Amino acid sequence: MTPRASGDTRIASLRDSLRSQLWPTPVAAVIVAIVAGQILPYLDQEVQDKVGPTVSAWIFGGGPAAASNLLQTIAGAMVTVTALTFSLTVVTLQLASSQFSPRLLRTFTSDRIVHRTLALFLSTFAFALTVMRSIRSSTTVDDGFVPKISTTVAFLLSVASVLALVGFLSHLARQIRVESMLKTVFDETESTLESIFPDTGTQNSSVAADSLGSGPEFRPIESCASGFLLTVNSAAICAAAAQAGALVVFAAAPGDSLVRGVPFASAADSGGGRLEEEAFLSLNRVVADNVDIGFERTSVQDATLGLQQLLDIACRALSPGINDATTAVHAIGHVSALLCGLAGRRTGFSPLLDDDGTVRVILKRPRLEDMLELTIRQLLRYAMDDPRSAERTISMLGELAWVDSGGRLARVLTSHRRRVAQALLNSPLEREESDRLVALVTATGSAFSKHWGRGAAGPDGNDNGQLP
Repeated sequence: MTPRASGDTRIASLRDSLRSQLWPTPVAAVIVAIVAGQILPYLDQEVQDKVGPTVSAWIFGGGPAAASNLLQTIAGAMVTVTALTFSLTVVTLQLASSQFSPRLLRTFTSDRIVHRTLALFLSTFAFALTVMRSIRSSTTVDDGFVPKISTTVAFLLSVASVLALVGFLSHLARQIRVESMLKTVFDETESTLESIFPDTGTQNSSVAADSLGSGPEFRPIESCASGFLLTVNSAAICAAAAQAGALVVFAAAPGDSLVRGVPFASAADSGGGRLEEEAFLSLNRVVADNVDIGFERTSVQDATLGLQQLLDIACRALSPGINDATTAVHAIGHVSALLCGLAGRRTGFSPLLDDDGTVRVILKRPRLEDMLELTIRQLLRYAMDDPRSAERTISMLGELAWVDSGGRLARVLTSHRRRVAQALLNSPLEREESDRLVALVTATGSAFSKHWGRGAAGPDGNDNGQLP
């Protein structure tokens, strides 16, 4: 795999950073409104006497006092509406944080409709105030001036703001529904996974071992800050490794927690020896300059963030304080769809080649097996005490077995089936209910041989998919 273009990672990180903040779009809109509020009155003065009666009938026709009162009313109303919009947004953020997951706040602050609504309200306010400065009352010396076209534009912006407020309230009511939140997280995660794992095929076993980069010839590269590894500018690091004749192996994937002074990667001479001190120090500086570390995980290169968000929603929905099994079932369904979508893709460690075809960087990426383990570990803890969520977890294992055409997950899924069956037997469910669910676990073995139901042999050769 060849590395991405050098600027792609930084551009994606910058775009994600701006997208997840509320201020950039409104601030840009206010600047444009102030500039327009300065330019339009000047154009008004130039073309006002040349406007025909047909056009004049559609633009503002009042005097200086009427124009000033209208603009003052618009500006005051926009301040009130903007405050209301901010209040509703904060309430929504609090609801999402307490009811579902604190990690969903980034999803809400990235909502473009919220950005554009606030931008329209604030730009209308700024435009009205700026245009108001150009109004001149008539005196004995001066006939006065009313920017009629500009005042008309301010009126149209206020009408658009009223319509935007109605649309915003409708959008907000739709966004706080759990189904909408699950769909938003699913779409974002699916897009991230497709960009991280674009290749189809089986996993490359030559770069799948966790012992990569642990030999005596490898020198550790320490983290320069504490936090989460957000992004890796692989193109720049690959170029530096090629120049130094080195191989860089990452032991941490985006989304992993780093501690300052603790190694998260290692480097060695590509020929198998240790790097010289000068080459290693130079490469160390390049790596430090081309990884982003922060205290909030982002979806740019983090393959498991969206998965963790969905699992957080499911686990919190199953907590005694909420008891919303339906939400948990829907969340597990989205998790299953994401994992099944990775069944035909190459996951795990990803090698990057230089122009000569030599492996220069090996990036750590989570394997499908790792993401499945993350899922099962949490669902075994929280989902087995509820029959509906337990049944959906069992169905997820069957769905994964069905899409695993190459048998890559056969052994792992068999192990998880055992764990789920044992958890059900130890759960506080009624004996009849737990026996029914254990029978469903056994029946999922038929999916390995592409028989959706009972009565087929499982991967271990047992009749009816029986658990060994």
